[in-house]
Amino acid sequence: MSEPTARSSGSPIISPELISLDTNLGASKEDVIRALAARLTAAGRADNADGLVDAALAREAQSATGLPGGIAIPHCRAEAVTSASLGFARLDPKVDFGAPDGPADLVFLIAAPEGAGAEHMKLLSSLARALVRPAFVTSLREAPTPDEIVRLVDEVLNPAPAKPSTPEPAAAAVSTAKHSAEPTPPEPAAPAAAERHVVAVTACPTGIAHTYMAADSLVAAGERAGVTVHVETQGSSGSTPLSPSLIASAAAVIFATDVGVKGRERFAGKPVVASGVKRAINEPDKMLAEALRAADNPSAATVDGTVAAGADDGETGDVGFGTHLRQVLLTGVSYMIPFVAAGGLLIALGFLLGGYEISGPAGDIVLNNSLTNLPDGGLATYLGAVLFQIGSLAFSFLVPALAGYIAFAIADRPGIAPGFTAGAVAVFVGAGFIGGLVGGLIAGVVALYIGRISVPQWLRGLMPVVIIPLFATMIVGALMFLVLGRPLAAITTGLTDWLNGLSGSSAIFLGIILGLMMCFDLGGPVNKAAYAFAVAGLNVDDPASLRIMAAVMAAGMVPPLAMALASTVLRPQLFSEAERENGKAAWLLGAAFISEGAIPFAAADPLRVIPSMMAGGAITGGLIMAFDVTLSAPHGGIFVFFAVGGIGWFLVSLAAGTVVAALAVIGAKQFIRSGPTDAELDPEIVPAAA
Repeated sequence: MSEPTARSSGSPIISPELISLDTNLGASKEDVIRALAARLTAAGRADNADGLVDAALAREAQSATGLPGGIAIPHCRAEAVTSASLGFARLDPKVDFGAPDGPADLVFLIAAPEGAGAEHMKLLSSLARALVRPAFVTSLREAPTPDEIVRLVDEVLNPAPAKPSTPEPAAAAVSTAKHSAEPTPPEPAAPAAAERHVVAVTACPTGIAHTYMAADSLVAAGERAGVTVHVETQGSSGSTPLSPSLIASAAAVIFATDVGVKGRERFAGKPVVASGVKRAINEPDKMLAEALRAADNPSAATVDGTVAAGADDGETGDVGFGTHLRQVLLTGVSYMIPFVAAGGLLIALGFLLGGYEISGPAGDIVLNNSLTNLPDGGLATYLGAVLFQIGSLAFSFLVPALAGYIAFAIADRPGIAPGFTAGAVAVFVGAGFIGGLVGGLIAGVVALYIGRISVPQWLRGLMPVVIIPLFATMIVGALMFLVLGRPLAAITTGLTDWLNGLSGSSAIFLGIILGLMMCFDLGGPVNKAAYAFAVAGLNVDDPASLRIMAAVMAAGMVPPLAMALASTVLRPQLFSEAERENGKAAWLLGAAFISEGAIPFAAADPLRVIPSMMAGGAITGGLIMAFDVTLSAPHGGIFVFFAVGGIGWFLVSLAAGTVVAALAVIGAKQFIRSGPTDAELDPEIVPAAA
C-alpha cells in the first residue's frame, strides 16, 4: 500500500479552506475539534459534523492526544468522513489537550473514513514523526498563510525523492527512521568498518505516534553526537526490519519499547540499553550516551544476557527481570483476550437462544440436527446449540493461546508451537490457567536457549521452522506430562475447591480483593491479572467461578461510571472542560465494561482518582459476592445482562460502588489540595488502552 500523501486520492488531504491561523476557536478541546470538524464538513470532507466530532471525542476519552511542545493531534475514523483529511488550527489562545507540559497552540485534526485504517495510521505516524523536528514545528508557527501550511505538510506526507548521491553518515540513519512508514524504503548500506553506529527498536502499545516520535528523537540525538542511529519502528504503519549486517556491525542496541520486541533474538549478544518508549522521546541523548558507554564496557548487559557482577557502570542496560516478565505475561494475556471475547459472548448468545440447559446436549444437537431437521425446541434451540458450540470451541483456545503467546514473547515465532502445545497439555492434565502460565514460560525459555545453540551454516535455515519447535515441544511436553502436570493440576483443583467452599465473609473478602485489583491500574497488568483469573476459571457448572466473573466485571465497570457521575452530574465544576467531555463518553464506556474509560481522569490526577476508584471497586466486588450474583459471560457489561443471575442485586452492587467512588473522588478533589508535584506526575502511570 502506498504512503498516504497530500494528493493520494484525487482530492488533497489538506487544503487552505481546512486551515485556521491565529484564531480563537474556543476555550476547550471540544470547541476546537467542533470548529475543525465544521470546516471539514463545509469543504465536503464529511457529511455529518456531529458524527465526526463524536468519533474524535470518543478517541480523546481513551487517552489524551496532546504532545509535548504545544502540539495536539486529535484523530478518528468515522462513517461521517468521506475522504481522508487534515484540519489544522494555530490557536490564540492555547487550549489544553492533555499534554504534560501545558496547552497546545498547533492542532491537527486527522479524519479518515471508517474503512481507511491503514491510511489513517500512516497519516498519524507521518505527522507525529515530523512534529518532533523543531524546524518543522517552527515553520508551522511562522507560516504566514494557509497556502504555506499546505506546502509544509505536503513536504512531510509526500517527500521529494532523494537524489542519487552518497549519503552522509547522518543521512543514512534518517533514511531508516524517517521513511520506515513508506513503501519498501531503501535499506541503508552496511557502514564502513571505521563508522560507528547504533541500532534501535521503538514500539508502543498502539504503534502510532510515540513509536515514530521516539525513532526520530534517537536519530536526531545521533546527528548531534556524530553517531549514526538506525531505527526499526515496530508500529502500525509497517516496519522494515534492520538487516543482519547492520545489526552485526552495530556497537550497541537501544530498545525503547512498551511491549515485547519482535525478533529480539536477532540482537542476541549485543550491548543493550532498554527503557519505555517515552524515555527515548524525552531523553534521547542520554540513552544514546548510555548505549555508547555499554559498547565500551565488557561487563555491560547484553541482549538475552545478564550484567556481570562488578559492572563498572551504574546504569541498567536492559529492563529488569520483573519488567520483562510483566511484558511477557501481558503479551500472552493480550493475545488471549480476543478468544475470550469471541468465545464467551457466543456462549452467552447460545444461552440466550437455547437456555442454560443447552450446554449439555449442544454437541449432539449440532452433529445430529440441521436447519431441515430441527431438534426439540425448534429453531431457537438449534441456533443456540450452534452458537454455544462455536463459542465453546473458541473458548477452548484460551489457555493454549495464553501459553503460546507467552512463549512467543520470549522466543518469537519459534516459541509459538511449543507454547501452544504446553497450553494444550495443561488443559489435558487439568492444570488450567496456572499450567498455561508455567508451560508458556518454560516453552519460551527452552525455545530461546535452543535457538542460541551454535550450529553449522547449512542447519541454520531449519532452526526456526523445524529444530527449535521440534525439540522445544518435546521437552516442554515431557516436562508437563512427567513432572509438572500433576502438581499443577493439584494446585488448580485445590484452588477451585477452595473457591467453591468460600461463603460468607471469605467470599466477600475475595470480592473485595478482586474489586481493588480491577480498579488499581484500569487496564494495566494488575487489572488484567484479575480479569484473566476470572475468565480462565469460567465454567457454567461452577457457581464459584460465575460469582468471581460477576465481581470482576461489575468492579471493572465502576471507574468510568463513577468518573462520569462525578464530572457530569454531581460536581462538574471540580473538573476541567476536557474532563467533563471525557465524562460524557465514560457513561457508555463504563456501561460496556471498558475500564479504560477512566484513564484520562486517572492520568491527570492519579493520587486522588485511583484510590477513590479502588474504594468503589472494593464495595462492588464485596457486595456481588455477598449477594451471590453470577455471570456466565466474560465481557459485555449491560449488553450481557441476560447472562447475569440476580440482575437486581448486580445493579444494586454496581450503583453502590459507583456512588462511593464518585463521592470519594469529589471529596478528594475538594478537600485534598494537589501539591506542586502533582503537575509533574507521569501521565503514563496508568497504562493506556492498546
